[in-house]
Amino acid sequence: MSRTILELKHVSKHFKLAGIKNRGKAVQAMDDVSFSLAQGESLALVGESGSGKTTTASVIARIYEQTSGEILLDGEPIKPFKNRTESLAYKKRVQMVFQDPFASLNPTHTIRAIMERPFLIHGLVQDRSELESKLAESLEQVGLSPAPEYLRRFPHELSGGQRQRVNIARTFAVEPMIVLADEPTSMLDVSIRLGIMNMMLDLKEKKGVSYLYITHDLAGARYMSSRIAVMYAGMIMEIGPTDEVIGNAIHPYVQLLKASAPAPEQERTSGAVQAKGEIPSLVSPPSGCRFRTRCPFAKQACAAEIPALRDIGDGHLVRCILA
Repeated sequence: MSRTILELKHVSKHFKLAGIKNRGKAVQAMDDVSFSLAQGESLALVGESGSGKTTTASVIARIYEQTSGEILLDGEPIKPFKNRTESLAYKKRVQMVFQDPFASLNPTHTIRAIMERPFLIHGLVQDRSELESKLAESLEQVGLSPAPEYLRRFPHELSGGQRQRVNIARTFAVEPMIVLADEPTSMLDVSIRLGIMNMMLDLKEKKGVSYLYITHDLAGARYMSSRIAVMYAGMIMEIGPTDEVIGNAIHPYVQLLKASAPAPEQERTSGAVQAKGEIPSLVSPPSGCRFRTRCPFAKQACAAEIPALRDIGDGHLVRCILA
């Protein structure tokens, strides 16, 4: 069995609100999040906008410091960095692919200047000859060939798919252990999404990296991952093997997501879960289960306390007292 390289233990991230009127208030963007990631595994983090997916990735990437809880990388607790050397060492192992392929590339720099930075900052090359070899290898492994033609271009001269390939090439340049992919295909044309996803899966197999693949799309999550964690209002509601969670969804919210996913080959069924209302405020979330204000099966007991994640067998965990 592959070793665990990333583990989150009851991690929360709350953002304090500014202003006298908001004193003592905070956005509870991420609450009591626990999961692990094995070497070479792909875990999909699924949920609608505002569920806390990107905040979770940002906390792992150390863009934000967690409010509470513990994060372990390769068995070692992650603590605030004391210096730039510690920061660079961590960022070499944990890289992030951002959602927007347009905003994540400096428009005033050529692709060469953008791609050179990770090699130079992390001291991965000894001379110009080795740098040229690494640049060509990085671009060609993401399908940008011949490399010299792309290296002299600026980002605005590339298509959206090509820009995202540059982003992915830059991510893999430092040979990370973990890649946090924040909806890497959501801003691309449907016609090229599958090509990007297949390329990422191919790189995962070749490089042996682990993915935390963030998406709102269950179909994409199923294609890219062996396990799925579903988030709602900052908390994980259900987590387990991909086929088990999708095929045997237990939590009403996961059932709702599944019913909302397009399935042209199936007729609509009257038994689909129908939710009411909107996602609750994360400044003052409801007591108990955070989905209870929208859940058609909610009972009085659902408001009493936050349900714990319970293992219902084979690593399938559900946060619901009705499970």
